Amino acid sequence: MLVLSYKTTRMTTFFMAETSTSTTSSSIGSSPPPPPIVKLAQDHLFTILVLLPTDSLISFARTCKRFRSLTSSDTLWESICRREWGSTSVDVLKSSINSKNNQQLPWMRLYKQVSQLDSVSCHKLSDPDSELMLPSPRASHCLNFVSDCLVLFGGGCEGGRDLDDTWVAYIGNDFQRMLKWQKVNSGIPNGRFGHTCIVIGDYLVLFGGINDSGMRHNDTWVGKVVPSENLGITLSWRLLDVRSIAPPPRGAHAACCIDKSTMVIHGGIGLYGRRWGDTWILELSENLCSGTWRELVTHPSPPARSGHTLTCIERTGTVLFGGRGSGYDVLHDVWLLQVSEEQLKWIQVLYNLQDIPAGVALPRVGHSATLILGGRLLIYGGEDSQRHRKDDFWVLDVRRIPSNEAQSTPLNSRGLQANNMWKMLKTKGYKPNRRSFHRACADHSGRRLYILGGMVDGLLQPAEPYGLRFDGELFLVKLELETNIVRC
Repeated sequence: MLVLSYKTTRMTTFFMAETSTSTTSSSIGSSPPPPPIVKLAQDHLFTILVLLPTDSLISFARTCKRFRSLTSSDTLWESICRREWGSTSVDVLKSSINSKNNQQLPWMRLYKQVSQLDSVSCHKLSDPDSELMLPSPRASHCLNFVSDCLVLFGGGCEGGRDLDDTWVAYIGNDFQRMLKWQKVNSGIPNGRFGHTCIVIGDYLVLFGGINDSGMRHNDTWVGKVVPSENLGITLSWRLLDVRSIAPPPRGAHAACCIDKSTMVIHGGIGLYGRRWGDTWILELSENLCSGTWRELVTHPSPPARSGHTLTCIERTGTVLFGGRGSGYDVLHDVWLLQVSEEQLKWIQVLYNLQDIPAGVALPRVGHSATLILGGRLLIYGGEDSQRHRKDDFWVLDVRRIPSNEAQSTPLNSRGLQANNMWKMLKTKGYKPNRRSFHRACADHSGRRLYILGGMVDGLLQPAEPYGLRFDGELFLVKLELETNIVRC
């Protein structure tokens, strides 16, 4: 992308230089010939413009009325949205907006709204008084969006007990105020909390966790959701064959999927309360019948922790944030796992604490960090070192993280310096309770985020230092977008 943009810049410079030469050599009093770039066909110009970064497009638009009109084309901006958001997000966004007569969406306006996002709206999706069957309150479970369904498994509940139930709710592309949950009776995997579960295609891959006896797991499971008109929704789990090598048993670790076929896990709590700082990679076979674990050893690497998040931001890029360290301190550091010299390496991302509003504590554990429309992370909730739970929303703008090549100063052992990558969002609509150790996932568009469960503030009981309770609430977080067609 950078090489293409550079070539395009050189091409434009060449056109301007040629124009200057032609003007100088022309006879006095005659009109200078138009610059060669003006003679390019519109489809050729379009091919060049769709490769440019947005700030270059804005500069190009200032040169003349024709180029301003061309760079304002929603056809061009749809291509730019596909480039930066991904085709899946754009296609789902198009299908979810009720545009009559196949009207062109205002992609330039949508791009601007997403880039300048400053608020989200919350909507309640569960009602404890409803006659519908609902999952019981829980925390440290897993919640995933796969095959147009929400899938919930396990977690911890009152009394420190683990849960082994699986629940599925079909969503599709239609927005629903109340979801109809269906309990899937499979009996496997066995009960646990603090496990992780990622989505690879139409499959779920689950690893680790802790049961109510304190036993740590290091088993790997694969789940498959199958919608059926006659049987409703079925989900089958099977134990994955990983041969003899596997990460040490743990729970409260973090995981994500990279390259659409690989699971990455980091950290967690092992036996005797030991916090891990290791990174493991699970390479899966094409049919997900088997997998191979290997440990990724790099220096530097994130310190040991638990209750943090790993989020995939691009094909092979992953962001780690927060958690609780070995000294029980709550962290706020950011690390980037990316390909460098054809190898995966950890790089710390440094930022200025002055970017954080005064009085706001950024360090947290038990939060969620989800990739949303626009390629940024939406971080919600968690708790600080005093167990104060949070209800704030933050955007971590990974586009502010420079590449190794773009770093203005040589990369040292400390990491990459990023500026203005944090932004606190306003919230509208429903006000959910402050919570931690909840779970969140986004639909395919990245515009709707589903949040379920967690630990919330409860009534204080005698001899209890703080009050808390398990929550079973499900609510929706939306990026509100305005179009000429419909508010979506």
